[in-house]
Amino acid sequence: MPSTPLLEIENIAAAYGQVRALWDVSFAVGEGEIITLLGANGAGKTSTMRVISGLLRPLGGEVRFGGEPLRVRPSRIVDAGIVQIPEGRALWPRMTVRENLQLGAYTKRARAHQAESLAWVLSLFPRLAERLTQLAGTLSGGEQQMVAIGRGLMSRPRLLMLDEPSLGLAPKLVREVFRVIRQINTDGGVTVLLVEQNVRQALEIAHRGYVLETGRTIQSGPAADLLQDPEIKRAFLGM
Repeated sequence: MPSTPLLEIENIAAAYGQVRALWDVSFAVGEGEIITLLGANGAGKTSTMRVISGLLRPLGGEVRFGGEPLRVRPSRIVDAGIVQIPEGRALWPRMTVRENLQLGAYTKRARAHQAESLAWVLSLFPRLAERLTQLAGTLSGGEQQMVAIGRGLMSRPRLLMLDEPSLGLAPKLVREVFRVIRQINTDGGVTVLLVEQNVRQALEIAHRGYVLETGRTIQSGPAADLLQDPEIKRAFLGM
């Protein structure tokens, strides 16, 4: 447990209609940390993020952000400083790169710093500076992921949640995405919650990790320890 939790998830349960997705998920994310959630498909990782984002109403338990219960609609959760980059990017394909990025700065706090935020995003992803007027739907998969992450950063989040950011990317672009995530955390001071199929890469940049299984938290620890854990190696690293 971090000494100063920014996000606290306590005994969360959730369902999609009659289908139970989460039974008992608990973890904490400290200010300035990178935390990764590990688990097989269907373990509840994305559902947990949806609960935090306000897109899935929990059946029980509590989400606290900055020590306060988080019980507001999704738009207010973004106002509070929590932003999720969904799997699949969800860009507006017929809008330009600039327009997609600007959509991330729709909150009052973010609008006031839009120019500064855009400059930071383009410093992280120089390739996007060359494509600001290009339609997002014509970009490569890697470039679209850059836009999706950049759009999230335009909201000036305190907590950035990334769901499978390397999915479908070539190995070179995967390394670039993880480099940027680390830079967002170290240089930008943004706390990161990461769900990622590339477990080794995720643990190499994370401070700590939590393992979910069938909607429950079953294991946690420093990322370096989890990377050496025999069960983690067997289940996720093919060793």
